[in-house]
Amino acid sequence: MGAWDLLLAGLVLLLGLWGVLLPGVPGSWLVWAGVLWWALKDPRPVAWWVCVGATVVLFLSQVVRWTLPPRRLRASGDDARMLAYAGGGSFLGFVLLPVVGAVPGFLAGAYLCERLRLGRRREATAALWTAMRSGGWSVLTELFTCQLITAAWLGAVFWG
Repeated sequence: MGAWDLLLAGLVLLLGLWGVLLPGVPGSWLVWAGVLWWALKDPRPVAWWVCVGATVVLFLSQVVRWTLPPRRLRASGDDARMLAYAGGGSFLGFVLLPVVGAVPGFLAGAYLCERLRLGRRREATAALWTAMRSGGWSVLTELFTCQLITAAWLGAVFWG
């Protein structure tokens, strides 16, 4: 597999990660498509193991998301800025404290956005939990799944 193919697959994965945070963009499917494309181009067995693992993890993620409330963040007053803060916090947490840091990072980013918007700690905490109940858990589940798949892809590319 050439460097351009790896770069393009990585860009599709990156677009998918950001697509999770953007309404109407099929982020998880873009991540899966990037891994599938890489697996089709790379003849090593590790590529297919990552692709099969990504498929299973995405399927389980969809099952979990079906049990959570639908995404209605806009209806609760939250906007793209809150998703950007939460997503940035999740990415930062995922890198600083691999894997498990994504969840507290997401919550910390969303809290920071609400704290900056509302100014008071008690109102920011209440707004954070309202946002999480109105679809934040669903976004976090999808984002965390896509981060896991991307990390597995990166591991396979660099160390596989």
